[in-house]
Amino acid sequence: MRQLFIQNELFFLLACLAVSIWAVDKFCRKYLEPRGNSRWVFPCCLFFGQAALGLLWETCKTAQIPYILPVLLKHLLFLGAVFLFFRSHAAKKFLVASVLIAAVTLTANFCESFLSCLVLFALHTFGHVQTPFLGQTEAILIGCICTAVTLLVLWRIRIRLDLDVLFFGKSREWHKILSVPFLGITAVTDIANWSASNGILLQSRNLGIYYDQLLSHGELCVLTGLSMFAAGCYLFGMATICTEQHKSSRYHAQIDAFRVMEQQYRQSERLRHDMKNHIIALSGLWKRREWVKIGDYLERIKQCADLGAGEEATGNIAVDALLYQKRKLAEEHHIRWECDVQIPPACSIHEFDLCVLFGNLLDNALDACRKLPSERDRLIHIQAGQVKKCFLLEIKNSTGPRDMDEIRSGSRQFFGGHGIGLLNVQDVLQKYGGALHMDLQDDFFVASLLVPMELPVRL
Repeated sequence: MRQLFIQNELFFLLACLAVSIWAVDKFCRKYLEPRGNSRWVFPCCLFFGQAALGLLWETCKTAQIPYILPVLLKHLLFLGAVFLFFRSHAAKKFLVASVLIAAVTLTANFCESFLSCLVLFALHTFGHVQTPFLGQTEAILIGCICTAVTLLVLWRIRIRLDLDVLFFGKSREWHKILSVPFLGITAVTDIANWSASNGILLQSRNLGIYYDQLLSHGELCVLTGLSMFAAGCYLFGMATICTEQHKSSRYHAQIDAFRVMEQQYRQSERLRHDMKNHIIALSGLWKRREWVKIGDYLERIKQCADLGAGEEATGNIAVDALLYQKRKLAEEHHIRWECDVQIPPACSIHEFDLCVLFGNLLDNALDACRKLPSERDRLIHIQAGQVKKCFLLEIKNSTGPRDMDEIRSGSRQFFGGHGIGLLNVQDVLQKYGGALHMDLQDDFFVASLLVPMELPVRL
């Protein structure tokens, strides 16, 4: 086994490099748009560039080149490749690159230090080696394990954690400020490694070289572990703060819109209440054949309230007003509107929460329909009512081929613009014990939610 590792050292090193670059490429493609249609340009250029840099470093070891120089060149090579092969503003590319550099550097350093301590301890304790050293075989094996752990960390960040809120919909200043801590943590780690390469290590005084190595690797392990913890807390803490801020601002905007719509609807209701008096006044003007005054009177009535608001009769004033506003937006963009909504009297969902459900799902449907080039294909169908002891809401909207492909592939690029709205919907459903299901049916995207009407509300 030892001979196998030594003979195939170059193969293992290149394999680890290729797998690492593959994971990095996946991460970049999630948050950045690649230039051109070539799938392999970025990973190939990065692979050959870093391989050439590693070969140059091995060749020039005898020239006493400082450790920090090839590390800095490696970071600059990766940063340049991201800027060259991906399309976005510079601050966002800089943030994505800094997060990746910090994640790879910290994970690799922590694993290398931790595993080195374990191997030295095993050789000394179980192998009975008085002064153990890490040989070529152990170094290759540790490198392979470090690569596997790095892949796991990048996969966890890319798939399992929702960081879209950090990368999408933010200003350039935000991305610049967010990049600084990651670069600082990476710089501290690189400086610590450079110090170790120059012999600045912890010493155990008279206990021997074995304990000196344990203390030195342990020092790097603790330093890198604390740096990883700080970077993780900063990254996920900022993501949580941004998510809560978006949700809060969305809720406040919905509250304001809800109040405005309710006021408009009540104004229309007052107009209907006074309609008898208006008819009497118009009748008098008609009998006197005062056509100009009749026109002015009708214009004033039209300005006081839009009579079309009464077309949405759901049984809930707030939902009526919301649907009326959304229908007006649909008509402005030539979107066909089909609505059959009945709010049951036994529905325990608060009218504000109903507006959150209807408003967010309809906003997403309107956005999807507006993207369609042909006005004939734009359609929104809304159906809601009581099904047994539950309230069912189904919103169906036509969508384009590109969106359909992204939905089928599970791409977060499609949901990136709607993530906060869907979070608001999920919050309301969790409050009432409901469930949301999203699906594709032919050329339509269907969002269906079911809420029990008799379960107690979860505050």
